Parts: sequence; structure tokens; C-alpha cells
Amino acid sequence: MAMALRSIDNVPLVTPKMPKKQTNVAADPIQKRNDENQNPVPPPADAAIDYVSSENLKPLTNPNSNDFIEGLDSKDWVKVCESLNNARRLALFHTDLLLPSLEKIIAVLIKSMKNPRSALIKTSIMASSDIFNAFGDRLLDASTSNAFDQLLLQLLLKASQDKKFVCEEADKALKALVQSTTPLPLLQKLRPYVSHSNHRVRAKAAIPISDCVSKMGLVEMKQHGIVPLLQMAADLLNDRLPEAREAARCIVMGMFKALTENEEQKQEAWQSLCQANLSPIHAQSLLKVATSSQ
Repeated sequence: MAMALRSIDNVPLVTPKMPKKQTNVAADPIQKRNDENQNPVPPPADAAIDYVSSENLKPLTNPNSNDFIEGLDSKDWVKVCESLNNARRLALFHTDLLLPSLEKIIAVLIKSMKNPRSALIKTSIMASSDIFNAFGDRLLDASTSNAFDQLLLQLLLKASQDKKFVCEEADKALKALVQSTTPLPLLQKLRPYVSHSNHRVRAKAAIPISDCVSKMGLVEMKQHGIVPLLQMAADLLNDRLPEAREAARCIVMGMFKALTENEEQKQEAWQSLCQANLSPIHAQSLLKVATSSQ
């Protein structure tokens, strides 16, 4: 007798088990945060720098220039920043002590402004402002004149770059320079840079030049040369950047006021001066500025 076959439909199906995904403990961010044995992540290097405004700097106790600026030659940029801040304190509160080291300080400022680290650049620019305020015209002496020329170029370059906080600090330093220096010799130092190949440098140089002219009287303008001033203003009126053109207008208005102060027919006197020394198109530009200022 044949046995009854069990229906295949009654056989229970066996579902294969998928292997469980292993938890990667090392990759667990919660585990990472709670691991007390891990070394803390160090803060960014620039966080170690404290930008102290001049108003908040304090005098040094028992100051000695050699002790407080010895770190200027360090390969550690943080130590250089600390030494520059000490140099700032010496400049503000112990100026005579810093004077013998002034040339070295300027050389370090130039080197620091060429450094790619923004914190060091800003610290060196802040130090420049304090040194300008402390030493003024002494920076133009023969012993430091060449170094000062290089420092001035670096400030103009930094004021022309794209990093806003560096640019703004350089602008402040240039203003401090104008305020602390006799206008005529400073204008002579700045004059070559309005012919610079970089249009931003030209504009940045034009601004302190216009500030210098605004501080000059007729005697100083004549000492510099009236015609060179007129020609410079005419060139800047046609410059690429609006900052340069605005500075040129300020120069023209300053010259117009000084040169026509004792003239009854001011416009006529100004017109005669411009037409005698400039091309017709440049003379017309300066006449237009003077007329619009009246």
C-alpha cells in the first residue's frame, strides 16, 4: 500500500539570518566625547595672541630694552609677538630706552609684515602705530631713513590686500604716521608711491598724501613745488580707483584754498595757474574740482 505523500506546502520555510552589523566603537562620536583618556584638542595657534590696544597697554616694571625685546630674533612667532608688544610698551612709556634699538625694531617689523601668519602681521602693524606716535620725525633721520622707506612700502602693501582686519589696521597705522610726522618730509617719502604699478598701492598712498597737503600752508607747498603737486593731483584725478580720485579732489581743494587765499579773483587766479602748467584737459579737470567746491 503506498504511503501518502506530505504536501510540500506544509513544509515551514526557513529564512536565513543576516549577519549583525558590528558597531565600530572607535568611530562612535559619543564614545569619543566621553573618553577621558584622550588628550584635549589644542586651540588654534592664533588664539594664543591677544591684540591689546594702545590704550590698554601698561608700563613695564624695571624696564630694560635688551631684556624685553630679546625674543625678536626667536623662530617662535608667538614669542616674536610678545616681544613686539613689549616694544610697544617701551615706545609708549620708556621711549628713550627703545631709541638705541629703533633700527633693529624697524627691521623686525618689516620682516614680520612679510610673514604669512596674519596674527604676526597685525601685531607688527599695531607696533608700527605706537612707534610712529612715539618717535615721529626721528624716524626720518638719516640713520633710519632707508629702513623707514621699506616699512612704509610694507604698510602700503598690507593696506592694499584683501584681508580686512589687516587692511584696516594698516590704514590706522598710516593715519598715525600722518598725525605724528611733519607733513612736507612725509609727503616727499610718499610721493613715489602714487606712480606704483599696483593701483591699490597708488590709492593707499594718495590718501595720506592728501592728509599731508591739508596740513600744509602756502610756504610748505612752495617748498615742495607747486607744479609737481598740480601734476600729481591731475594724474590721480584720472586714476583707476575712486579712493585715489577722491584723495586727488582733496589735494586740489587744499591747494586752491592756500594759493588763492589772498586773491580777489580766486577762480581767475586758479585758472591762470592751471593753464600755465598743465595740459588743457588736465587744467580743465582741476578747474572743475575747484568750481564745484565753491
